[in-house]
Amino acid sequence: MTNTLHRFGNAESFRDDYVVFAIASKGKNDRDALPKLRRFLEIALEYKPVNLGDARHGGALRPSRNVNPLSHWKRDLKPDFQAVIQGLDTPTTCAAVFDNRPAAEDFVKRIKEEDFGLSINISTSIDGAEQCCHYAGIPRHSVGYSLGFEGKTEKLPNSQVLMLSTMCGHGMISHQLARKMIDWVKEGRRTPEEAVTYLSRFCSCGIFNTSRGKRILLDALHQKAAESPIAAEHEK
Repeated sequence: MTNTLHRFGNAESFRDDYVVFAIASKGKNDRDALPKLRRFLEIALEYKPVNLGDARHGGALRPSRNVNPLSHWKRDLKPDFQAVIQGLDTPTTCAAVFDNRPAAEDFVKRIKEEDFGLSINISTSIDGAEQCCHYAGIPRHSVGYSLGFEGKTEKLPNSQVLMLSTMCGHGMISHQLARKMIDWVKEGRRTPEEAVTYLSRFCSCGIFNTSRGKRILLDALHQKAAESPIAAEHEK
């Protein structure tokens, strides 16, 4: 069971979303886990992740106290993977996020060969996780499902807002912020690339997938274009 199970979307929506965790067991194998977790993150870099996460300090895009209104236009949008690796100072949950299955499969196979003795979890669609396990030559140990939302679901935000906000399993990306980024992209005030960096900085454990986020924002932009009066007239 991991907090990434609550990512909203159908199986197809996770085609570019693979989160691989490494977790030590407190009192069992955490005493010598720190160098293994750091090595886990270092190896992940070889397979070009879109994010790395340390549950204590965050991901490769982090908030800063030294910002001002002008920062929105000149802030560095490049993820700092080395900051995650070098900042790891205590055993915690570490994660590597990939936006394609071949990279996730190769990484899982490599981690199996490294045999760190840590718990390794894969969070994606069931089929995607099965493929990663099959490629690495290991049977699936178990599976966890999120049962989704219950109750008055008509009061929930739309699916695009939910897909963006639930990519932080700790609920640190608010529905209102996700909705604002969608609106800003539609209005041309921010590019999808800029918008996802804003969202990613709020994810405290570093599991936000910027590639999936950009796709969701682009889908919202294309949807707006298709619904515009000019597009409707053109269809006639």
